[in-house]
Amino acid sequence: MARDRVEDEELNHHGKNDSRHSPSSSQEFAHDGEKSDMGRRQSTLNMKLKNPLAGMSYDELMADVEQFAKKYDLDYALEDLQKGALVSQKKSGFETFERLTDDDKTLIREEKLHRWRQPKMMYYMTSTLKPQPREAAPPEIRGALAMMWQMWTAFGIMLGFIAGVAFGGVKIPAGVENTQWRIILGSTAIPPMVVCAQVYLVPESPRWYMSKGRYDKAFASLQRFRWSRFQAARDLYYIHKQIAIEYELQKGKNLWKEFFSVPRNRRAAQSSFFVMFMQQFCGVNVIAYYSTVIFQTSGFSRDQALLVSMGTGIVNWLFAIPAVYTIDTFGRRNLLLVTFPLMGIMLLITGFSFYAEEGINRLAGVATGIYLFMVVYSPGEGPVPFTYSAEAFPLYIREYGMAFATATTWGFNFILSLTWPALEQAFTPTGAFGFYAAWNFFAWGFAYFCLPETKERTLEELDQVFSVRTRDHARYYLDMLP
Repeated sequence: MARDRVEDEELNHHGKNDSRHSPSSSQEFAHDGEKSDMGRRQSTLNMKLKNPLAGMSYDELMADVEQFAKKYDLDYALEDLQKGALVSQKKSGFETFERLTDDDKTLIREEKLHRWRQPKMMYYMTSTLKPQPREAAPPEIRGALAMMWQMWTAFGIMLGFIAGVAFGGVKIPAGVENTQWRIILGSTAIPPMVVCAQVYLVPESPRWYMSKGRYDKAFASLQRFRWSRFQAARDLYYIHKQIAIEYELQKGKNLWKEFFSVPRNRRAAQSSFFVMFMQQFCGVNVIAYYSTVIFQTSGFSRDQALLVSMGTGIVNWLFAIPAVYTIDTFGRRNLLLVTFPLMGIMLLITGFSFYAEEGINRLAGVATGIYLFMVVYSPGEGPVPFTYSAEAFPLYIREYGMAFATATTWGFNFILSLTWPALEQAFTPTGAFGFYAAWNFFAWGFAYFCLPETKERTLEELDQVFSVRTRDHARYYLDMLP
């Protein structure tokens, strides 16, 4: 209802604009007609993206699958492809399909009833390759698997802190000073080498194979991510139809121009920029990069500071694990609305603890504030930005959108890592933590008034959501305030 009301206001707004700026020549009418035809074509293609097989008769569907199998030398899998196409066309009616065996129907039921029961390769993939879960994972757990990169990133950060503790007092060769940092830095090369070795054990992306016309290899890849050849055949054909429509959407368009000139895309970019910017300016990487120095400033010894810093890494990882479930349960916007103010409060606790007398009270305040900050960050601004950005953009510019989003987060990460020492020196630790706390409180206001929800939205619903003007979205939520 909220979206309907805002959309109605927008339609009324555009209606008024049309009356003020009505066309005055046949050329303008023709131009408007062309734009209308393009809009209808875009709308039709978006509807097809929801289900590319909708509207096809049984004979048309079977003939199309047969043609597909012949074109890509997949005749040996024709029976599975045709059964899969039937299921993809009408997902809820599979129980009545006579062509499906009892085993086929059991597999489809299992997908809904036990969505986490997946082949081992599906989970192995999430620990090695970041983009692939969105391309190979089943829809039921795609969001959760796609954000597992955050859990493994947190795991890597934790290993870095453990390395700091393990090698902080080591001297190699014996008696040589200041060798510890070299050993700590060198140890960070080991986990990436392990991950690089594992990449060769993971199948290539099925979509990438299909983009190169290598459908036999795409089929083999999908079979390693599914329990049966029937399921792999179903997804292969469905992905093929989706890719064909994506190419149609991109045809004849300057995608970078579309990225900034189309209001729907521009609003998605605005929202994506916000969540990515705040992933850095919420203050988390100040703690990740400078926690040992911060703890030493508060009064811990160097060895104690290394141990307490290791605790922040462990807390960050442990609380990233439940985010796999909460990301698809509570919604992206709701998670941010809960966690932004809490992160701000925790940073204020940390900052004002420096006013306490040097000793146990200051140490306890700083450690408590930072630990609780990591508890709140891990299920909120940790997993949300990349998940949100991957959903916000329409398919035909999603690659550009994710490139923009990734550049945003790492660009501000670079700025944050360079500016913290100067900020702390100029404003004192209290002022520096207060600075990032203020950004969190600002972010709560922006998220409440300007950030649309993307959880469980279809492509058509997302187009509607991001077609609503930001001012109308803000006005609606302003009216909801008590």
